[in-house]
Amino acid sequence: MLKFQIIPVTPYEQNCSLIWCDQTHQAALIDPGGDVSVLLSAVKDNKLDLKQIWLTHGHLDHVGGTEEIASSYHIPIIGPHKDDLFLLNALLDQCKMFNFPLVKKFTPTQWLNDADTLTLGREQFAVLHTPGHTPGHVVIVHHASKTLWVGDVLFKQSIGRTDFPGGNHQTLIASIKTKLFSLPGDYQFIPGHGPYSTIEDEKQHNPFLQA
Repeated sequence: MLKFQIIPVTPYEQNCSLIWCDQTHQAALIDPGGDVSVLLSAVKDNKLDLKQIWLTHGHLDHVGGTEEIASSYHIPIIGPHKDDLFLLNALLDQCKMFNFPLVKKFTPTQWLNDADTLTLGREQFAVLHTPGHTPGHVVIVHHASKTLWVGDVLFKQSIGRTDFPGGNHQTLIASIKTKLFSLPGDYQFIPGHGPYSTIEDEKQHNPFLQA
């Protein structure tokens, strides 16, 4: 069975998720944006074997701790889609813009594409390419638990910003309605910031997505 712990990090309080297979204790970090010591303490406290880092998109607040953790644990960095390469190449500029500590730029071990699959222990995940907030944004889906990690595509009664480089409002709305809203309504999602919600709740109540 899949287990996970949501760990808000940095002053931006982005949701990093520590996820693991409870049979093998193999773990991954989704969007480790910073506060590396906090994240690694959670790995240790849960007695997990950290195997991978998964990234939904290339914005600094979601990738800031990636290179440090990957180098320390000698583990692969998986995702996002290759269309976010320009953001990863501009990490130093992002640090200066948002007054973050400087981090090393990196290139993922593996890019993700729509309909790819990920494996963690005995758990399987699906990948959806969901551009709009960034061109290379992806969403990670665990069908067995009806859980999604949606990064900054969708929030409880809100949607991702599209005023950053590469953002596109119409593309974002299309990604939500054609990819996420095609899933069953009882699927819950973990956003990049703020509380979780369900697909059905957002169909019914999200003011940005009403007809």
